[in-house]
Amino acid sequence: MTQLSEKVKELIAKARIVSFSNWSSTHPQTAIQLFQTADDQGRYLTDEDLAQIQALSPPTSDFIPVAQMLRDRATEIVQEAREKVLVQYPDIIKPGGGLYPPERAEACWRDFWHFLRCITYGIAGSSLHYTSPSGLHYMNLLYQELRVPLNAMVLGLEGIKTGSLQRIEPEHHQTLAPYFDHLIAQLARFESGNRE
Repeated sequence: MTQLSEKVKELIAKARIVSFSNWSSTHPQTAIQLFQTADDQGRYLTDEDLAQIQALSPPTSDFIPVAQMLRDRATEIVQEAREKVLVQYPDIIKPGGGLYPPERAEACWRDFWHFLRCITYGIAGSSLHYTSPSGLHYMNLLYQELRVPLNAMVLGLEGIKTGSLQRIEPEHHQTLAPYFDHLIAQLARFESGNRE
C-alpha cells in the first residue's frame, strides 16, 4: 500500500465528522461521554450504550431503536450504496479511476460505514447538530490531498440515506431524513481536485 505522507497523517488525525460540544444544554454529560467514547473508538453504539443513553436522557432518545437497527444493518446498507456508486461510475475502480488501486476503493467503502455510524449518533441523540465544523474542514483538506472522487462520495452518502430510509417506517421518513441530509450537505460543500 502507498506510504502516507506526513501531511496526510496529520490531516487524518484532525479529520473528525462528529462533535458533541454543543449537546451540553440538551444531554447529560454522562450520556455525552458514551457517544464520545464510541466515536473515539470508531464504533457504533452498543446495546448497553443505547440502554444507558435512553435511561439518562429519555427526552432525546425517541429514535434509539432506529439507530440500533441501522447499526445492525450497516453492512448491507453500505453494500447497496457501494453498488449504486459502481453503477453510476463503472470505471472508478479500474486503472486511472478515482478509486484505483483497490486500497483506495476499500478506504471509500470504509468511509461510507463511518458516515452511517456518525448519522446514527445524531439519530440516537435526537440532535441534528452532530458534526464538527473544524473536523469537517480537515476532512475536506484530506479529501483534496488524496484526490478523493467527491461526486462518488456524495452519491454513496445519498445511497446510504435511501437504503436506510427503506428500512425505516414511512411515517418517520420526514423526521429522520434531515439527519442524512445534514451530512450530505456538509460533504457536498467540499472541494475536490478529482470529481470523477
